[in-house]
Amino acid sequence: MTFSLATEQGKTNTFYLVMAAFVAIASVASAFEFYYLWGLPLVVAVVGIALFKLDWLLLGIVFFTPLSQNLEQLEFGLGVYLPTEPLMFGAMLIFFAKVLYDWKYDMRILKHPLSIAILLNLVWILICVFPSELPLVSFKFFVSRMWFVVPFFFMAVLLFKDSKNIDRFLWLYIIPLGGVIIYTVINHAIRGFEEKPAHWVMQPFYKDHTSYGGLIAFYIPVILCFLWIKKIRATAKIQFFLVLILFIVGVIFSYTRAAWLSLVGALLVALVIHWRIHIKYLLAVAAFALFLLFNLQTEIMQKLEKNRQDSSGDLSEHVESMSNVATDASNVERLNRWNAALDMFAERPVFGHGPGTYSFLYAPYQHSSLLTIISTNFGDGGNAHSEYFGPLAETGVLGLVTFLIIIFLFYYTSIPLYYKLEEQSMKLLNLAAILGITTYLIHGFLNNFLDTDKASVPFWGCMAIVVALDLYAEKTKKTLN
Repeated sequence: MTFSLATEQGKTNTFYLVMAAFVAIASVASAFEFYYLWGLPLVVAVVGIALFKLDWLLLGIVFFTPLSQNLEQLEFGLGVYLPTEPLMFGAMLIFFAKVLYDWKYDMRILKHPLSIAILLNLVWILICVFPSELPLVSFKFFVSRMWFVVPFFFMAVLLFKDSKNIDRFLWLYIIPLGGVIIYTVINHAIRGFEEKPAHWVMQPFYKDHTSYGGLIAFYIPVILCFLWIKKIRATAKIQFFLVLILFIVGVIFSYTRAAWLSLVGALLVALVIHWRIHIKYLLAVAAFALFLLFNLQTEIMQKLEKNRQDSSGDLSEHVESMSNVATDASNVERLNRWNAALDMFAERPVFGHGPGTYSFLYAPYQHSSLLTIISTNFGDGGNAHSEYFGPLAETGVLGLVTFLIIIFLFYYTSIPLYYKLEEQSMKLLNLAAILGITTYLIHGFLNNFLDTDKASVPFWGCMAIVVALDLYAEKTKKTLN
């Protein structure tokens, strides 16, 4: 038997010899209760993919994101999601190493207004780490934000130069999420589709029904946009339609009111884009709505306080409970969290209390009049339930302002781009990113999940889709001149 690597037979024999030696060593290690050695081939494979096929690694992370699990839930005491977040961190380090080694990166990406806004937000979060009340917590928050943004925005823009990767990115999240929906619906059906179990039947894949429902809502407009692409085969569209039905069933039985509301908002944005309604008319409507809200606030509050419909297993009653700010524990608790966030902001308006610190510090800022049966004085009840009040409390006024600038530049870039893109499929991919982000931003008034992989991967990924299309996709001649 030859083990020369110069021949195919030699390579084969060498491979089998190495495998046999590994199995023997791992078996001996197992006898001493050292089982981790069996994971070595997987680690080697992942490292190899990361070094030579970084795009495969990114797409693999997307696939595992809906299936990832938080180590806190598994009682290991670490607040990271496996297997995604360690892989994101590794991908970020390899990306930085490659850029520092060959200094090859498309500077047009860094000069794009949306990229600049995201960098400004990251810089401000880093600045706020130093005066934080809990520096270690804030530093961990900053690092985790980096491993979300670097792979799924700055690396993803390059990945999306090939538009096929945009399709892969979207469907590699949709497919496993569809599997989670099937698991959840079956689990829920066993319990008679009652409202109470709807809060936890999606575990361990999603922490609760709000994040689960919010991410399903994120992808419903995306699937609809794929159904409108003309060049896709009829058989594929039938499959997409079946997936759409599954997602609609999933979002209905998630009992997530914010998710339902976000879909209505996305529909309105789609109509605004389709009918090309000028921004001046939108601003006029917004100003009129604010005028009415200000002048009729007393009457509106009296009307809301009369609504005593709590969350219910009956869907119509559950919708009605959205406006119950008197007795619905979930709604009142949100008001409690928001008031606590505003009080925290008032105390430290410039730098805030520190990135990621709200859930550890908000308890003393709660108002006794707003405490509910789900309130806690131990600061273990989650975050600010808002993507807007949370940054205000944690990173001060500039934390919120820089986040709002990101949102403004996203729409400022993506909506005009929709009319400029030449190919219909590219227009619809751009629209899918717009509507997906819209559902999340509306949902973000009532919940916040950008500190998790579940929401960060699609959120920053859709931002990257818009920038990639803006930089690399074919535009109309009018745009090019």
